[in-house]
Amino acid sequence: MENSLLWEVSIAEFILVTLFLGGGTAWMTGRAVAQTWRTPLQLAWYMVILGLAVRFIHFALFSGTLLSGYYFVVDFLVILVFAFLGMRFTRAGQIARQYSFAFTRSGPFGWRPKSN
Repeated sequence: MENSLLWEVSIAEFILVTLFLGGGTAWMTGRAVAQTWRTPLQLAWYMVILGLAVRFIHFALFSGTLLSGYYFVVDFLVILVFAFLGMRFTRAGQIARQYSFAFTRSGPFGWRPKSN
């Protein structure tokens, strides 16, 4: 067992569970929240629930600590970033598409007013 500031069991386990599984699910959740025009606060609440699920996977499959507050916060912050990026990516497309008369997409995560 090699504890670190980011991972509890191993770097491979952290990448698989937190980044790949948790981050992918968080990205898709962020997209779903954006598509239904929900608020970032609702997305954060969903990430608390997903963070608990990620912590359980660490515990059940890799003998991590189930009730570790520190590693829960680490997992939560990582998936929260993925979730907000997914939400912002989708929201930028929505704004540019739905309000195309007023806005244009500005990069993958932003939009700007159209110049006349």
